[in-house]
Amino acid sequence: MATALANRAAQNQTTGLLRLSFNFFRNLSTATSTESPGASSTASKKPKRKKKKNLFEVAQFLPNWGLGYHMAKTHWTDVSYQITKINLYKDGRHGKAWGVVHKDGAPAADAPKKISGVHKRCWRYIPHLSKPRDTAPTLMKPTENAPKAESELA
Repeated sequence: MATALANRAAQNQTTGLLRLSFNFFRNLSTATSTESPGASSTASKKPKRKKKKNLFEVAQFLPNWGLGYHMAKTHWTDVSYQITKINLYKDGRHGKAWGVVHKDGAPAADAPKKISGVHKRCWRYIPHLSKPRDTAPTLMKPTENAPKAESELA
């Protein structure tokens, strides 16, 4: 029994010594890493590059998911699509889109066509082109003169 207790005490001392050596190495490694953040801070001063957006990530912030608004790829000049239909997948970042091609601000086609490359990260909204018109019909208020004119004719 006494030998078992002596063996346990010896094991506790060796594990304690082992833990101390691991703590020493851990402190030594963190001490060297604290010097490197000063060196890495100069590298971290570079501005982070903005992650470009695909068509759906641009459209999600526009009213009605961008239907009726003009969007184009960043490298296109004088070409855009007026979005007419969007089919979104469940995650909201992928799907399919259709639109009418516009060149120099004028429609180049009559019918909408499926837009290719909608998942590529190079889309932008074009605010200076015509905004979508209200689809609600404008109602004309009848004037009092119009019914009198009809009654005079009869």
